[in-house]
Amino acid sequence: MPDIDICILGAGPGGATAALHLANAGHRCLLLDRATFPRDKVCGDALSGKVISELRRIGEDLPDRLAAEPIQLPSWGIDFYAPNGRCLAVPFKPKYNAATDRPAGHISKRLHFDNFLIEEVRRRPEIDFRENVDVARHEQLPDGRWRLLGQSGEELATARLLLVANGAQSSFARQIGGHELEPAHHCAGLRAYYRGVTGLHPDNFIELHFIKDFLPGYLWVFPLPNGEANVGVGMLTEAVSKKKVKLRERLDEMLRTHPALKDRFATAERLGPVRGFGLPLGSKRRPLSGNGYLLLGDAGSLIDPFTGEGIGHAMVSGRHAADWAGRALTAQNFTPEFLKGYDGAVYNRLWQELRLSRGLQRLLNYPWLFNFVANRAANNPTLAETISNMFLDLDLRERLRQPSFYAKLLLGR
Repeated sequence: MPDIDICILGAGPGGATAALHLANAGHRCLLLDRATFPRDKVCGDALSGKVISELRRIGEDLPDRLAAEPIQLPSWGIDFYAPNGRCLAVPFKPKYNAATDRPAGHISKRLHFDNFLIEEVRRRPEIDFRENVDVARHEQLPDGRWRLLGQSGEELATARLLLVANGAQSSFARQIGGHELEPAHHCAGLRAYYRGVTGLHPDNFIELHFIKDFLPGYLWVFPLPNGEANVGVGMLTEAVSKKKVKLRERLDEMLRTHPALKDRFATAERLGPVRGFGLPLGSKRRPLSGNGYLLLGDAGSLIDPFTGEGIGHAMVSGRHAADWAGRALTAQNFTPEFLKGYDGAVYNRLWQELRLSRGLQRLLNYPWLFNFVANRAANNPTLAETISNMFLDLDLRERLRQPSFYAKLLLGR
């Protein structure tokens, strides 16, 4: 089996992005995944503007190629449903023309999007991509190299540097990276696919429903190609435990009885089972590197604590992991001290956004405040446009955390 410099564990968006950037820089790597692609991944399936930006960094033509694929729908915004039922439409661009503008985001099943990236991986001779390889154990040798072992103890590979991108359930992240499951910084989620949901936005806005007795969680409805929709719920694990919430029962109940949903799902057909998943949130700053390894994406606990976005953050971390892997190879330095530069690069890009999202997550404990903003924005186009811009401008988003913002709304300013 191979003895190499760089091995990537996991070929999802984080691992595939890292491999492609390494290939672009002329570095060879081994990419391992326990699945065979295409494979499903439980997720909300929304691809934000951050994903589009990261695709363009891999290859200038990738966003347009994705947009031409039948596997996706172009999406132009978010419909936020406040606890009082008021809908606040927030376009990704304050003014857009769906007929002529480039899409600001997309929605695509992970089955298809991840395979879209893998098809790029397969084209690159610099990437030794091996599927159906289950790494059961990781041993660090005296010289610092990592030995990867299979279920029966067989040696799979040895590597100088590991890029760990094998998801939210990564045993490496828990046992070696020290990322324990912390209920206050972890989300429990469910996802199901439906056909025939009515009332979807004509420009494929994704929907987030903040239902009063389900806070601080939310229910989502994301349109998909072929008349399908991704429907699910997410809630802080801490809140699930404290409130003794049975997520599967609550999801079914909300779809059957909630005034904003029951008619839209009355004749909808569920396709397949309801599947659960866990999301390690980026609401707490954790170490992303150590002796001879980097943690990427969900394995690095980088999921947005308010929106649940993980794909874009995984791709950001994949790009920076490839950069710092290249630097480590050049310097022949794989020490924790050197690789901390990767932590700095990732958090320099994401931490302000993660911190603000943590603040917004806490605001969900005050449903009256959400109702107040939604009511004002519904009658004030300038305010609605300001909130739309907040999703693109972090300085504007900071205002949502400031009491003065709500005082001005109260005074009608």
